[in-house]
Amino acid sequence: MNTPDPLRDLFLLRDDVVFLNHGSFGACPRPVHDRYQALQRELESNPVAFLAEDRDLPGRMSEARQELSRFLGACRDDLVFVPNTTVGINVIARSLSLDPDDEVVVTDHAYGAVARTWQFICERRGARLVTAPVDLPVESVDQVVEEIWSRVGDRTRVLCLDHISSFTALVFPVRELIRRARRAGIVVVIDGAHAPGHIPLQLDALGADFYVGNCHKWLLSPKGAAFLWARRDVQELLSPLVVSWGWRSARPGPSRFVDEHEWTGTRDPAACLAVPAALRFREAHDWSRVQRECHGLVRQVRTEIARLTSLGPICPDDDVWFGQMHTLPLPACVPQRLQRELREQYRIEIPILSWRDRQYLRISVQGYNTRQDVETLVMAMSKLLKNDAVFGARRGSA
Repeated sequence: MNTPDPLRDLFLLRDDVVFLNHGSFGACPRPVHDRYQALQRELESNPVAFLAEDRDLPGRMSEARQELSRFLGACRDDLVFVPNTTVGINVIARSLSLDPDDEVVVTDHAYGAVARTWQFICERRGARLVTAPVDLPVESVDQVVEEIWSRVGDRTRVLCLDHISSFTALVFPVRELIRRARRAGIVVVIDGAHAPGHIPLQLDALGADFYVGNCHKWLLSPKGAAFLWARRDVQELLSPLVVSWGWRSARPGPSRFVDEHEWTGTRDPAACLAVPAALRFREAHDWSRVQRECHGLVRQVRTEIARLTSLGPICPDDDVWFGQMHTLPLPACVPQRLQRELREQYRIEIPILSWRDRQYLRISVQGYNTRQDVETLVMAMSKLLKNDAVFGARRGSA
């Protein structure tokens, strides 16, 4: 059982679970979720008044985008809400023109749904998906930049990069790669699923062509809120994933980009409209301080798990490379068994991942986590590392 914590009490998480997996789906604070449900009740109390295009919804969506764009260092009408980053990537990938033998470059750290989307598109266009390996451990920004850039060639048309990778939880040095790609006339797409609310973002200054990000993870909104940002001079390259009333709109707003992508038919926009409540929650609770404390707990786990496993880290101990989420190498094990033991014996919810035939533990620390949470994980791992049913089978067959 966790020691009571005022911030933890503001989340809806179960008290009997040590939740160290915020990175997968996030967790919404109670006041933000209350606002979300109030919006849903308002919708259902008079759906026509809430959803009709000639009523208040376009203005309310615009206000929500205004607050989000201010937080992201962007202009209001250069971003649109989408349900999740995978949808945003699909909008981009299905819109861009690719000729036979053109190339799209991703890294081997790319999220599976993103890599699959590009593979799907490349196969149908006769283009080629090129995967740039980025070896672990990473040692310098220059190493990562050169490993990725070495796979860029004369036929490269698109470079798609994680801002923070899902499996390896590394903050990628995207700024230098964006600069090189822009200079070479290559379209840059950034998968920022884990970045908003996790690391500082100034989208206009970053200079990518397209950026997608989730609000439901580190920004603390309800599920169903994400965004697609497009630099103004490339917005015309994008076609709506769903053609609806916004295409050639009879009531055009200030941005054709917003018109075409924001209204896709009847849906529940409450999660998007609750994003400002998430931003206000963070501000009210001094979230920059919370993030520093969470990073400190991640560093503690990194040190203590490394001491137990005698395995070196995947990156330097520097917030250039990781924030509130970090991936730790493990000895060879049966990952499903380890994850089940952590969940069933110790009530710890945390992912055990396999990548390049190695096993890793990925920890996420959010404001609701306590030092006792991370100490419970370290204690559990100290015992399970001696469990032959989890680790011994692989050692014996090596």
